Amino acid sequence: MSNELLLLIEALFIFGSLLLTKKFLGKYGLIAWVAVVGVLANIQVNESIDLFGLSATLGNVLFASSFLATDMLSECYGKKYAKKAVFAGIGAMIFWIFVSQITLLFQPNDIDVANGAFQSLFTISLRTTIASVIMYAIANFADVQLFHKLSKITKGKHLWLRNNICTITCNCLENFGFVFLAFYGVFPTADLWSIALVTCLIEVIIALFDTPFAYLGRKLKTKEEKQLEMAKE
Repeated sequence: MSNELLLLIEALFIFGSLLLTKKFLGKYGLIAWVAVVGVLANIQVNESIDLFGLSATLGNVLFASSFLATDMLSECYGKKYAKKAVFAGIGAMIFWIFVSQITLLFQPNDIDVANGAFQSLFTISLRTTIASVIMYAIANFADVQLFHKLSKITKGKHLWLRNNICTITCNCLENFGFVFLAFYGVFPTADLWSIALVTCLIEVIIALFDTPFAYLGRKLKTKEEKQLEMAKE
């Protein structure tokens, strides 16, 4: 199965799962989502792959789903909960740094089979996670602020416009900053530019792809939301 087809399957599964999380767990489920995928994306991003004949890193869909989750929180529950999700994501990443690094300090016994893989993954993961925390905080807070400014400008209309401008702008900002902070000196500079540009292009495609899910997320209401709407009427 090709990497391109796998990316499509991954996107459908992740965005579909995000919708189910919003439907059945509401705002707190979305906040938890941001925290969980922040850690998973930082693990997945360590793998380099070829997409459309060019080098890129994994983690694109997971990072995009984080932006989509904060956009859903902003749209359905307000700026307050979107900010809480960003803080939850930062907290989860810092917790992951501590756990992953303390794991490396333990001495494995003679029957251990995982230490070699942990050493390889968690050693590079420390730098990538620190870089990700920095860029995650900058990009996601920028996303929340930009989304609300555009909401005021558009008077709550044109969700597709707000979602795409915010996700594309902030995702690409995070991507370029992350690639150079995490991998400068590891890969040649030319390769970093190639990875950053290709990954940014993929993120633009993913952002356009997630637009219908943004509308579905607004339409799929929890029982609490329905009760609040009925009370207002």
